Amino acid sequence: MDKGERIAKVIARAGLCSRREAEAWIAQGRVALDGQVLESPAITVGPEARITVDGRPLPAPEAPRLWRYHKPRGQLTTTKDPAGRPTVYDALPEGLPRLMSVGRLDINSEGLLLFTNDGAVKRRLELPATGWVRRYRVRVQGAVDEGAPARLALGVTVDGIAYGPNDARLESAGRSARANSWLTMALKEGKNREIRRICEHLGLRVNRLVRLSYGPFQLGNLTPGELRVVPAQVGREQLGGRNSAAPGKGFAKAKAKPGRRKGPRRQAKGKSHAHRRRQT
Repeated sequence: MDKGERIAKVIARAGLCSRREAEAWIAQGRVALDGQVLESPAITVGPEARITVDGRPLPAPEAPRLWRYHKPRGQLTTTKDPAGRPTVYDALPEGLPRLMSVGRLDINSEGLLLFTNDGAVKRRLELPATGWVRRYRVRVQGAVDEGAPARLALGVTVDGIAYGPNDARLESAGRSARANSWLTMALKEGKNREIRRICEHLGLRVNRLVRLSYGPFQLGNLTPGELRVVPAQVGREQLGGRNSAAPGKGFAKAKAKPGRRKGPRRQAKGKSHAHRRRQT
């Protein structure tokens, strides 16, 4: 913050809310700067600014951290769903800071989903320029053309949308058009529903989609619904030492695993109950 930052960004980094929510709080008169209630978020503040929300000083921002989560099928990657469907946030443990997902997995997809407590880290990991490969295991129904992987390696255009090279490999082929086949696919950008649309273009129906890795971070032996913090040393190594998106702050050490959240939509209480939820 040596050169100053927008006040909404500073509030979001403190872990209270998103930048958009911070702007709404300012419009509601809930935020004060050096004792003066703000009316506009178009304010740049420095490190000495005294910011309060509802009369309380901002907490000190936490060091950036990453988490690996095994998203089960049937969860939405969103904070809230108007229809009341389960989200990934409903299943997260108690006591965590405000987390943001790195990218998304749709409701019918499963596997590795990264979370971070730092917006700058989130944006950095989502940029196509980062060049990190997302690797998936895909089960499809239909006869797989053995020449399809070679065509996908050159990139394809579906309904006017150009998709980049896809490193696709056929693991096992079904013996009939109604049988299932397994593919592995690797792509660097991952546009909305890219794998499903490409497979439909090839005459294949995806009936299972599992993300195995996101860049250097692997799903590994995480069980469905399990969340683990990425060790500080691994975070530093994979993101180039100290986090350049947040100068002066390195990745925090892992904390003790908190208990499960409680509440009407957070039903998991212990491993056995969580296991039953995964089987339903």
